[in-house]
Amino acid sequence: MPINKIIDTLNKNFSYDLGDNSVGFVNTNADIPHIEIANAFACARISLQGAHILSWKPHNEGEVIWLSDDAVFAREKSIRGGIPICWPWFGAADENHNSDIALPAHGFARTVFWQVIDTAALASGETQITFKLDTSTLSVNTEELWPTPTTVIYKVTVGKRLSLELTTTNNSHETFILGQALHTYFSVADVRETAVHGLDGKTYLDKTDEFKRKQQTGKLVFSGEVDRIYLDSADDIIIDDKNRQLVIKKQGSESTVVWNPWQAVANKMGDLGKDGYLKMLCVESANAADDTVTLAAGESHSLQVSYETDESQLKN
Repeated sequence: MPINKIIDTLNKNFSYDLGDNSVGFVNTNADIPHIEIANAFACARISLQGAHILSWKPHNEGEVIWLSDDAVFAREKSIRGGIPICWPWFGAADENHNSDIALPAHGFARTVFWQVIDTAALASGETQITFKLDTSTLSVNTEELWPTPTTVIYKVTVGKRLSLELTTTNNSHETFILGQALHTYFSVADVRETAVHGLDGKTYLDKTDEFKRKQQTGKLVFSGEVDRIYLDSADDIIIDDKNRQLVIKKQGSESTVVWNPWQAVANKMGDLGKDGYLKMLCVESANAADDTVTLAAGESHSLQVSYETDESQLKN
């Protein structure tokens, strides 16, 4: 179906404009539909490819979600920035998956189109978008990557707070191991003046040092490349930015991934933008490494996370 007809159908079935709460679908240069959301609290933008959140900006505040100036929008290509969904594995595929074929890092959910199944203006004034990914309806190639019938429902609630709920249901007759992450890129004024609280005493795997197990002492600050999986870390996280605090609360997530590539790695990546590494910090709500989820036949698992800004902590 031509892209314009797809956009027309989406708008016919799911768009609305209530004055102080609206949802609309637009095309892009890459022929990838985006959802534009606006309400009394915030505005947001989401790509249907990957159900990938590109922007969330509470009114009278700065952008919370970082998107690279050099991000590439193309079919079946991941986007640098925003909130990619890493699913059904995190990082490189492991022994739980078919090793005879080339497996994409962080799974395939971030590069396939998700189905919009509902949009709603909530009584609270917030806006909720519900997406669905059904592995039985994807391409043959995807079935080779993940042959287990699985359904994922992703609810995105946009308001003064951004709330995400990713629910995976095992529709098969066999148990499988699930790895996942909401790979959120946060916009920061300067990562060199940013600290992360809530990980003190936690054990982490240090990817920059052969995945050695180490222990965090005090707050996490940044003066070089950081790529860590913090284990057994279900507590709230606070990003103390130069200009504000960002509060992360989560359920159903036992891992926290923190990543900043720093200059040398960023320069090799090609899509992070000039000095982009200084303006972004990934703090990801995950179930990875030791904390993957074992999902029996017929069972469901829900990963829930909310983000909220606190600009009452503004610094001079």
